[in-house]
Amino acid sequence: MGKRHLEDAIKQIDHPIEVTYRCFELDPNMGKDIKENIYEALAKKYRMSIAQAKANTQNMVQMAKNAGLDYHMDTLILTNTFDAHRLTMYAKTKGLMKEMTERILHAHFTESKHIGDHQTLIELAVEVGLDREAVEKMLTSNEMADSVRADEQMAQQYRITGVPFFLINKKYALSGAQPTEMFVQALQKVIAEDEIVVLESQDGLNCDENGCEIPKK
Repeated sequence: MGKRHLEDAIKQIDHPIEVTYRCFELDPNMGKDIKENIYEALAKKYRMSIAQAKANTQNMVQMAKNAGLDYHMDTLILTNTFDAHRLTMYAKTKGLMKEMTERILHAHFTESKHIGDHQTLIELAVEVGLDREAVEKMLTSNEMADSVRADEQMAQQYRITGVPFFLINKKYALSGAQPTEMFVQALQKVIAEDEIVVLESQDGLNCDENGCEIPKK
């Protein structure tokens, strides 16, 4: 949701903005094949009832719907996401990180695909234009693992403990799926601070590659 809100905000800003995705695992110790569903996992983690977990999740589903996203939490498959992160970092080397990230998120939240499964990841990678054999070779190795760990270490340095988290120009931070309007305000503030304000008068001496223009009296 936060990603979609940011994208909507960027559409409203008449200024070039570069977005870089970073890796962050909510639960690095999670296994690949989890028998629990999302409600059972939330109930255990936050010590609440299954009914409470479902109610809280439905609130998130509605927020996602308002952002134009279709979340299917009843069939969502919990899994370890480290290999999915490795795949996005590999896609980054091919100029396809944005497309790969979007495809994996859609597969996970909307299509209920197992994004911890290598074969699933390979198929998703091929869909966005990556080479099947190259991706398969990457996933069966430790390639891109250091890149994922480097991002996670950076998150620790910035004391980031949850997602979504947005760091703008390494100066301002927004935590959580903030409304689109909040992103617009933050981006406008940063852009305004980066602009150079020229203070001049007609009597100022102006010099360029052709010499200096003497002010007229």
